[in-house]
Amino acid sequence: MEMACDYLVIGSGLAGQLFALKVADHGRVLILTKDILRESNSRYAQGGVAAVWDDKDRFEDHIQDTLVAGAGLCRRQAVDHVVRSGPERIQELIELGVIFDRREDKPEEHELHQEGGHSTRRILHARDQTGAEIIRALSEAVRSHPNIEIREHQCVVDLITEAWLCRRGGPLPSYPDRVVGAYVLDEPEQKVCAISAKVVALCAGGAGQVYRFTSNPRVATGDGIAMAWRAGARIGNMEFVQFHPTTLYNPGKGSFLVSEALRGEGGTLLNAKGERFMSRYDERLELAPRDIVARAIDAELKRRGDDCVFLDMTHHSQGFLVDHFPAIYAHCLKAGHDMAKVPIPVVPACHYFCGGVKTDLKGESSLRNLFVVGESSCTGLHGANRLASNSLLEAAVYAHAAAAEAITRENDALPELPAWDPGPAVPADELVVIKHNWAEIQQFMWDYVGIVRTTRRLKRARHRVALVKEEIRSYYWETLLTPELVELRNLADVA
Repeated sequence: MEMACDYLVIGSGLAGQLFALKVADHGRVLILTKDILRESNSRYAQGGVAAVWDDKDRFEDHIQDTLVAGAGLCRRQAVDHVVRSGPERIQELIELGVIFDRREDKPEEHELHQEGGHSTRRILHARDQTGAEIIRALSEAVRSHPNIEIREHQCVVDLITEAWLCRRGGPLPSYPDRVVGAYVLDEPEQKVCAISAKVVALCAGGAGQVYRFTSNPRVATGDGIAMAWRAGARIGNMEFVQFHPTTLYNPGKGSFLVSEALRGEGGTLLNAKGERFMSRYDERLELAPRDIVARAIDAELKRRGDDCVFLDMTHHSQGFLVDHFPAIYAHCLKAGHDMAKVPIPVVPACHYFCGGVKTDLKGESSLRNLFVVGESSCTGLHGANRLASNSLLEAAVYAHAAAAEAITRENDALPELPAWDPGPAVPADELVVIKHNWAEIQQFMWDYVGIVRTTRRLKRARHRVALVKEEIRSYYWETLLTPELVELRNLADVA
């Protein structure tokens, strides 16, 4: 079965939905999402979106803060582009219906938070559920647009390029190589179909599930990065993984992000002895960039042999905490911690991939007509470490730039795509292979490729991942596809 559209959007976070809205007046748009439309990394962004919004703030300061957080390894053009475009893109989100919090004393002004690495207050937010508010507004707009079709529970298997078709006996590819569609596993129908498109927007999010401990949702399995790499797109900066310093320590119950904004509101980090320790690691204390705070906590835990450290917010009243951080307060209370009375137990966890598919300032990859936006991309904005709340900003700016370029692309005739060939594959009879290899990847990545790395541990990890990939490879071609098998293959490639 083959389908066709003008714009194929893979992923339904801020990047994917905003791109879809911007191209929808110029052709038929098809959004594919592994889960439901609103489920994405974007939805779980708590803190907010950074932008030069206050009259006392300056573009130069936001640029400098970004460069410092990125350890000087940012792409300066990308930083300038994102920061200077920020206010216009934020205003556009407001016009689309996003409601950011306003000051109680001056309702005509937006309330601004400060987070680690920022030299001033410039974070617009919707309590501690900013991502959910943005996705709410975008989803309503996307669902109401007549040119946008949404298909949920669709797992993209691989991108289709002209070079790949050529290897199967097709015509020589144009130069540069062009993406012409994708193979997609329809989970409800349990069928793989080919979808052709003049433009593919890869907005598939991050890869946090490659690690045992992560703040990311279950869907963040690195699909976009892995499939772009297999298609031949250039990848960059994959060594730069950001570990969020503070996720709730709740053994056996899963991770929960405790926002950067709490430290912005005066939260202090304590070890198990009750000592404030950040002064030993950075003069900015708790407001140092995330990578520094995460490494400091890691060092403190190893130095003392403790399981966690503690984030103290007890200097604020219960009313303030419930009003400003309702979701975090409720989640901590459910776990047995009233943050108005006792410090919150926290540990670092994998949070964000600064690397990904390399793109230009228009969001296009090294493969023609493949635009990559959001966490799957490597624009150069983040360098070695993302400045807090710059990710939603980057997604909005590059969704706009990518859409502006995509609508200029000519309607070249698309080649006919061959049907998916499962070969001699049979239904899976040993699902333990998926479960075991998934857990093994997460464990050795956490132990050997975590917050602090050594050459010896990296060599061990490389050996382990080679063995796992070979086991997955044979199982993949012998077994009919399931979403879990596709995700496992992608996790192994990312690792």
